Amino acid sequence: MSKRKSKESSAESPGCISQVQKILRERFCHHCAAGKLFGLEQQYRHLLELLKRTTVHGESNSALIIGPRGSGKTALLNHVLKDLREMEQVRENLLEVHLNGKNPFLSGLLQTNDKVALKEITRQLQLENVVGDKVFGSFAENLAFLLEALRKGDRTSSCPILFVLDEFDLFVHHKNQTLLYNLFDISQSAQTPVTVIGLTCRQDILELLEKRVKSRFSHRQIYLMNSFDFKQYIKIFKKQLSLPAEFPDESFAQKWNNNVQHLSEDKTVQDVLQNLFHHTKDLRSLHSLLMLAGSAVTVHHPLLTAADLQEASRQRSTDSKANIVHGLSVLEICLIIAMKHLNEVYDGEPFNFQMVYNEFQKFIQRKAHSMYNFEKPVVMKAFEHLLQLELVKPLERPSARAQREYLLMKLLLDSSQIMDALQVYPNCPTDVKQWAASSLSWL
Repeated sequence: MSKRKSKESSAESPGCISQVQKILRERFCHHCAAGKLFGLEQQYRHLLELLKRTTVHGESNSALIIGPRGSGKTALLNHVLKDLREMEQVRENLLEVHLNGKNPFLSGLLQTNDKVALKEITRQLQLENVVGDKVFGSFAENLAFLLEALRKGDRTSSCPILFVLDEFDLFVHHKNQTLLYNLFDISQSAQTPVTVIGLTCRQDILELLEKRVKSRFSHRQIYLMNSFDFKQYIKIFKKQLSLPAEFPDESFAQKWNNNVQHLSEDKTVQDVLQNLFHHTKDLRSLHSLLMLAGSAVTVHHPLLTAADLQEASRQRSTDSKANIVHGLSVLEICLIIAMKHLNEVYDGEPFNFQMVYNEFQKFIQRKAHSMYNFEKPVVMKAFEHLLQLELVKPLERPSARAQREYLLMKLLLDSSQIMDALQVYPNCPTDVKQWAASSLSWL
């Protein structure tokens, strides 16, 4: 069946495949608002109504969108803003100030203090010419001038302003919470219609606000939780991979969507998705899995297969430290095995270079016929390389007086990682593999 299907679809045009890849990339990489929201209909209606009251009726508001990372806070806001911009009475009636790096939001990661945040607000509101070369005596004076520029006019003639603060909890740590205080203060005033939306993953965010800031906040909180079960997760998988009805090539879209339906019923695919679902319900993890699988789609391989998803899952779950081990020299591998044995003998107690070197020398003496004996400075250099790769970590900060050979270290790899890496290590000497597999170092 699969062979016949691949023969039928092997003649797909490059333009058609390119279009599929573009649609999938936009969905999975850019988190664009063209995708679908899953299980957030109630929160969507709440936020849309809130912002409509600001843009249409000139009502000031403030709200916090709270949920764990990957729960869809940014996606929800993007969807609401997209739908707002499509409304006729809103289209040119809303100024947006976003403080963030990825999206144009105010972000606590970038705007690390109120002064930087204020400059960004001035830039986004295009008030640089108003500020000009004015010299302000203090931060408060600068802020007062900017707020005065926002307050010009009454509710009917003022253009509504939306402030979006990503990583809201980081703004809380700014000195005296001056920015938050003033933003919430103007959202309470009867001048320019202003809405302040904060995005955060901290459940205890209100406890971090000062009393004067908390008193000016509306206490509207929109909670997002990934509460779907595995059946709904499968439906999300199908919707995320399905091509839209307006896809140019209808016959290929039908073929693709039928294939996605078969994949969702495949036991192998369900096992892959079940593993991911039990690990995390974060839809970004699902997107990264599907993006890896989707990258296998070509003109000669136009439909996804269960093997593509299995390979994508394997790549996602690949141990990065085990990958580093694949690129080490045989000497460095031997040192790691010596550390592994020291961990087993001394029950995880820290070790130093001299202990590792002694262990390595025991192995060399037993296997002198097959292993080259390296000078101690060479072994030391290999040990330092492992330290640079962060496969070994010093327990204390090295001092000028302490001898390097006797600094206490800890191995950051466990036995299973070492053994798995050795299985695929190219041209690994048999004696080294046997030494790694032996339960005690002197066997």
